[in-house]
Amino acid sequence: MPKPKVYVICGPTASGKTALSIELAKEIGGEIVSCDSMQIYKEMDIGTAKPTIQEMQGIKHYMIDIVSPNKRYSVADYKKQAKLAIREIINKGKTPILVGGTGLYVDSLIYEIEYQDIEFDEQYRNELEKREKVEGLQSLYEEAKKIDPQAIEKNKTEQERKSREKEVEFDYKVYAITWDREILYDRINRRVDIMIQQGLIEEVEKIYNKYQKFPTAMQGLGYKEVVEYLENKTTKEEMIEKIKMETRRYAKRQLTWFRKNKQTIWLDGQDTIQNNIKIILEG
Repeated sequence: MPKPKVYVICGPTASGKTALSIELAKEIGGEIVSCDSMQIYKEMDIGTAKPTIQEMQGIKHYMIDIVSPNKRYSVADYKKQAKLAIREIINKGKTPILVGGTGLYVDSLIYEIEYQDIEFDEQYRNELEKREKVEGLQSLYEEAKKIDPQAIEKNKTEQERKSREKEVEFDYKVYAITWDREILYDRINRRVDIMIQQGLIEEVEKIYNKYQKFPTAMQGLGYKEVVEYLENKTTKEEMIEKIKMETRRYAKRQLTWFRKNKQTIWLDGQDTIQNNIKIILEG
């Protein structure tokens, strides 16, 4: 018996995943499972570019607005809930469409990777993230190898090996949207300007004031920069430029991530949505 088909639409931020996925869902009787590590949070709408009710056009979305901004949410949590959503859609006789740019979330499903749900030191992680920005990931990786080279390699290969042993439950058809770099960067810059106009600063201020405990979610792109501005560490202009720069960097990392997935079929963002849907359905 063939495995149920699940379409995956991934790619960098601001590449047009939402618009394409909604048109595809309308065409094939699909429902959408978000694959975005920020859209899971309630109250965080503008900065995460969550699709509005109007944009959804009556298409049911899962894995959006499911957790409070001050709660920790792991990849293991995501995988468990996303699979329930996928099964629910299939049981309705509809087609699941996974949509988002969080590579870890996508991989946890398409490769059946079991990420251990372990507790970690939030403060230490934040320190490492700050260092990664200054020194780069390679520098931290080299440092970790010096501390315990066997553990680093063993952990990585063991996890990958074990995850490949488990049979993938669904027939994932993976597509990613790519753009000419300059056009993508321009789309990102314009999107940030629109977010500011829509009230990103007010959104962050409201959440920041509401939760006494500094939320993990506020480490998210676009949120931490506004927090710095609210704490008078930067000017408004510096904050906006920093969000744009960090988002462009993030898009570059996303593209690198999705390029290593050999099964990915690339779609041209400059092509029409209808043409891209045709490619998806013929694939």
